[in-house]
Amino acid sequence: MTSRRYFLQNTSFLATTPFWASQAVWAAEGIPQSVAELWADFDPRKDPIETEVIREWKEDGMVLRLVRYFIGSFKGKPARMAAVYGFPEGTKTKLPAVMHIHGGGQRGSVSEVKLLVARGYAALSVNWGGSGNGKAPFNTCEKAEPGDPNTDWGAVDPSQLNVPGYSSMLPGPKHVFEDREHPKNNNWYLLTLGCRRGLTFLEQQPEVDPQKLGVHGWSMGGNLTMYVAGTDDRVKAAVPGVGGQGWRWQGRDYLGGKAQQEQIKGDIEVFKRTLSFESYAPLIQCPVLHRSGTNDFHGWMDDVYRTNELIKNQPTRYSWATHLNHRTVPEVAIAMPLWFDHFLKGGPALPETPQSELRLKSNDDVPMLRVRPDAKTLPVARVEIYYSIDPDPRARFWRSAEVHHEAEGYIAHLPIHTLDTPLFAFANVYYTLPKPESLSQIPGNSKPVTEVCISSLLHSHTADELKQAAPKLTAKPSQLIEDFTHGQRDWYSLNAGNLTHQQLWTRKVTDPLWRGPEGSKLVLTLKMPQTNRIHIVLQQNEWRSYRGQRRTFACSREIPGSNAPQILTLDLKDFTSPEGPLTTWSELDQLGLCAHFVAKGSTASDAPLWKGPAPEFLKLAWE
Repeated sequence: MTSRRYFLQNTSFLATTPFWASQAVWAAEGIPQSVAELWADFDPRKDPIETEVIREWKEDGMVLRLVRYFIGSFKGKPARMAAVYGFPEGTKTKLPAVMHIHGGGQRGSVSEVKLLVARGYAALSVNWGGSGNGKAPFNTCEKAEPGDPNTDWGAVDPSQLNVPGYSSMLPGPKHVFEDREHPKNNNWYLLTLGCRRGLTFLEQQPEVDPQKLGVHGWSMGGNLTMYVAGTDDRVKAAVPGVGGQGWRWQGRDYLGGKAQQEQIKGDIEVFKRTLSFESYAPLIQCPVLHRSGTNDFHGWMDDVYRTNELIKNQPTRYSWATHLNHRTVPEVAIAMPLWFDHFLKGGPALPETPQSELRLKSNDDVPMLRVRPDAKTLPVARVEIYYSIDPDPRARFWRSAEVHHEAEGYIAHLPIHTLDTPLFAFANVYYTLPKPESLSQIPGNSKPVTEVCISSLLHSHTADELKQAAPKLTAKPSQLIEDFTHGQRDWYSLNAGNLTHQQLWTRKVTDPLWRGPEGSKLVLTLKMPQTNRIHIVLQQNEWRSYRGQRRTFACSREIPGSNAPQILTLDLKDFTSPEGPLTTWSELDQLGLCAHFVAKGSTASDAPLWKGPAPEFLKLAWE
């Protein structure tokens, strides 16, 4: 039979052959046509696990081990996974167990294991990112010492040393097949296989109840959480984070152009059916909680909802940290262990997804979101409602709506100024926890957590639907960007509490209501008790390569110490970058007020220690 490689090169065949005929050719050549076919010949329990205990130590009432287990053999060479494993010291009963899957550039994590062990779980954090000869320094587990055995993928390499393999099914020297295109050549296949073997490791541990296994992961680990949950019915609860959404191969039409996450190398139809998350979601047979930031670059918010809608007959929840990209907040982070506590340990349930309804015309002809939280499970502490007109989930600014409590729940009007853009809205409901919860095992989380965030579904309407409903246009552009009467409601902080490195950011300047008019100046009013330098940073076309070049502009000013308000008036030419000065306010996506800032590509320097208290920002406006 003619080889598939010929068909890939012969574009006239692809253009004239019906899809069903092309699929038949692939099937005849033994190429999987579905997720089930891709995984049909893999038994995660078949091979001995061959556990190596590299090191064991005790800490905070926990037994912790650096281990390695056998993944499988590829092209005649063995592959082994390093990992961190732990369980409570003195365990006498079978425990539920959770596997943690790290993100890109990260590694097997002792802190993630300790977080779960402290709550009464056995836990495993796999080190999928390691690669090399078994003792390579690349991405060794936490607590690993020089010379310790590391993850060794043998003849293949699905690590980040082989980045093209994440979007390709083509043959190659570090792939399963060197002579033909196949879904098993894709990195995600091998990584999922290695993680499924991690479940086998867990179920064989004497401390573990094999009927109570969970999995969670972050970023690329969020992707792998969905892959594992969609292929392995041993998973009884799953928590993907900032990853795991489908349709990454699909282009999106946004204001100013088209964006796409991945350019797939190989037959796109086969990739969709065997490797894309929308083909895995319908196969998931366990409860799924998705936690993320609303502006995540890796797990696009709209497509997370779109993907999880395909999970049938299983509980799902969402928990979103507003304005953040690839980060979370404690009220969102705590949802993960609480999810496992319920489904693996029989603990209290999390509240149901809040009921919500978006009306394009309310009694006063203004769009309105109504939210009815589940108040039976936990008491409602507060409700926040957000809306946006920006179709790009990575760059959109979420406007804060004024929320009112009424007999039927919570409502907020969503003032708009145009019918030419879509409308998006959702709500975050914060519930008071019965007792403070701890995340102290994770660095930077020393404070007890008293609330958990459960988000509503995402509502959206197209511009055509808005025009048909014809709500009143009541919003007007404002030269006042912020008067800080609501604190940092429309902002997010980086390095909060570290005055020397603290940064305060907003996407408000990308919204037409607060976009800088041409010819205007940017005016910042603040109080600075002691003399310090502040950096005002503007980011242009963040994530919007379809609109223009991504550039960062900064203006640095030393502010003399004073207890009186001081005013900075800044023009376009005051903001500079290696490519030249800023020429327009119209393509700004972010504005930062930073104690210390080093532009990408610049030589990093130590930040001078901040003197005195933090600055008090009073007003930010266009003049």
